[in-house]
Amino acid sequence: MSENRPQAEGRQAYAQFVRLGTRWMDNDIYGHLNNVVYYSLFDTAVNQYLIAAGALDIHGGAVIGLVVETHCNFFDSLAFPQAVDAGLRVSQRGRSSVRYEIGLFAEGAELCAARGHFVHVYVDRQTRRPVTALPAPYLDALQALQGSTP
Repeated sequence: MSENRPQAEGRQAYAQFVRLGTRWMDNDIYGHLNNVVYYSLFDTAVNQYLIAAGALDIHGGAVIGLVVETHCNFFDSLAFPQAVDAGLRVSQRGRSSVRYEIGLFAEGAELCAARGHFVHVYVDRQTRRPVTALPAPYLDALQALQGSTP
């Protein structure tokens, strides 16, 4: 096995966790979550965290995040009706962009079933142009995600 091959990570690699539910329709014909569902869980975890932290106002906020890059590595299957713990961390932060790294864990599991990332570019809601600086509520929420490293 190559040293560069991605490996499942433990819970200690993540700064915060968001609990997510799975749905009946998430399972595919093979009896586990379809691969596209993992990306949906990533997106839900990041946005649920930002909303709860008071950073993201999905209906009226002046700043919104647009996904410009995604990636996922799969290590184990998840399936409905499992609860999923999404571990979150920020690995890079620029003037208007953030790389969120997410690990999806079956409830009680020590190693992630999948891990990946989303890169968001934060833009003005009206113009869709990158912001010159992230608003303070975002900076506060992101600070709490920078506590762990793989």
